[in-house]
Amino acid sequence: MSARWDAVVVGAGFAGTLVAHQLGAQGWRVLVLEAGRAAPTGAQASAAHRAAGGGPPTSPYPHSPDAPSPDVTDLTGLPDGGFTATGHLGQYGPLPYASGYLRANGGTGLLWTGLAPRMHPEDFRTGDLGHGRNWPIGYHDLEPHYRAAERELGVAADAGEQRAAVGLPIPADYDFPMRAIPASFLDRQLADAFDGRTVRDPAVPDPARLAVTATPHARNGVPTRAASVHGRPAGGRSAEGPLTDGPLTEGPLCAGSAGCVPACPTGAKYTPLRTQARWAAGVELRTEAVVSRVLADPETGRAEGVEYLAGGRAHRVVADLVVLAAHAIENARLLLLSGLANRSDQVGRNLMDHPALLTWGLMPRPVGPYRGPGSTSGLEAFRFGPGRERRAPFRIEIGNWGWSWAGGAPEAEAATLLAAGLRGKELRERLGDRLGRQFSLQFELEQPADPANRVTLDPDRRDPLGLPAPAVRYDLSDYVREGMASARAVSDQLFALLGAEDHTAYPAAAWPGRLEHRGAVHGYRGAGHAGGTHLMGDSPATSVVDHWQRCWDHPNLYAVGCGSMPSLGTSNPSLTMAALALRSAGRMHRDLLELNRPAAVTPPAASTSRTPEPSPSEHS
Repeated sequence: MSARWDAVVVGAGFAGTLVAHQLGAQGWRVLVLEAGRAAPTGAQASAAHRAAGGGPPTSPYPHSPDAPSPDVTDLTGLPDGGFTATGHLGQYGPLPYASGYLRANGGTGLLWTGLAPRMHPEDFRTGDLGHGRNWPIGYHDLEPHYRAAERELGVAADAGEQRAAVGLPIPADYDFPMRAIPASFLDRQLADAFDGRTVRDPAVPDPARLAVTATPHARNGVPTRAASVHGRPAGGRSAEGPLTDGPLTEGPLCAGSAGCVPACPTGAKYTPLRTQARWAAGVELRTEAVVSRVLADPETGRAEGVEYLAGGRAHRVVADLVVLAAHAIENARLLLLSGLANRSDQVGRNLMDHPALLTWGLMPRPVGPYRGPGSTSGLEAFRFGPGRERRAPFRIEIGNWGWSWAGGAPEAEAATLLAAGLRGKELRERLGDRLGRQFSLQFELEQPADPANRVTLDPDRRDPLGLPAPAVRYDLSDYVREGMASARAVSDQLFALLGAEDHTAYPAAAWPGRLEHRGAVHGYRGAGHAGGTHLMGDSPATSVVDHWQRCWDHPNLYAVGCGSMPSLGTSNPSLTMAALALRSAGRMHRDLLELNRPAAVTPPAASTSRTPEPSPSEHS
């Protein structure tokens, strides 16, 4: 037993780190319990990744034997179709949940690409459009917290471009902290071919006008004028308390490294470790502490603390407030292990990701791939509008790293040419020509909330500590498959505008996420954007948490992160997760103030009869 804490936060990724930072800045004593181990800095992780000859994004980080992480390499496609799965995450669905996550200090925030777009206002009311669930809040409720999150993460973008190309109602006087990351040479080549042209989406009668648009990034660039004048970006406060006290920038500027996943070698890309470096003295982090149960009073429903396993022993922590921030899958698993917050039977249900359809080919001339972050620009026209009533919307990322994610990394290309007998000058010239003309497009599709896609406790598998392992049942609806069909039709037209050779193919053995729809074969990768497993709503009968991410059944238990999101839209969700965490931290601060407010003493009512003076014996 330790002293009572004001709050215990489970998980030190994006959401947990930001919540702990906000509460610590208000003077609360916060204990953060992280199941994984301490992580190296970006430069150290980048060097480790290179020394290991590459590998999956999780490879440079230390893995705790007591807290295994699922990885994309756990999935294997079968030659005749289908897949097999090994590792921490059991897979029992028709299709694979094709994303991994990292259990380490910093969480999956150590692995991300740094893309930080906002959700579109339509994304908050997908239920009204006939698919998925509505949010209990709207874009305008979250907008000031978006600004605060952009300041904390140091987002680089052009506000005017985001208003015009994406349709975001960003305040007219707002500047992002950093100017947009410069377009890559490939971006400029595609802009020359696409801008002002139109393509047809088979789900929509009117053609879509193309415009290559810079993608917001959480990486250090050139500060905007507003940030330079005031010393840090504009953000402000809200009724729930201070949103963030983040500085303008920390560390070097983005150097355009073509190796910033998993780790940025210069440290320009934001990770939760940057915020942790500014935690107040009242915030304590304990790594390799695997929380196994949330403790709650069966009569009142109030959370009393947590139990965690470390060093071969069970420990208990008592706290006024409990915050689960351990990733959408692990949050759901912990609630199921604890038997809590499931009056609605929605804990673990509605698992979502962004299934990513990839297409790739060769341009007729060199385009300079493998320079810059993985993607710096995209096409936004298919994210919103009438088409999403008939097919899943999608956002198109322009990939700067050639065919690497499609399975054709430069090493694979070199091996193919060597096997064909090429050597010396002929090999160098052929390899240089092929690699220099590579490009890819990534279509990130919205997947609506579906209760059948779910996380459960595996009845047959246990983790190294003896706890039931997580299991997943996952599939893609016809709505998502129709989105894939539209995406492929759009891709064909884009390749034609470019005069590019299409090399897209989805052999079964190389694509665990492979499916057929209306006679066509499609393949998808997981984007690592898990959501929906403890979704928020406006009723305890149909959702797990309220709009503050507070569990309906437990007034001092919060489940924060992408698991609370009723829809993911088509944007990378990290920025929205950060904005939600900052918003909820303000509510938590008010909760703690209420708990610690001195009780008011009501004087006794005046009496008409005079009370006799006490006798000396009564005084003694």
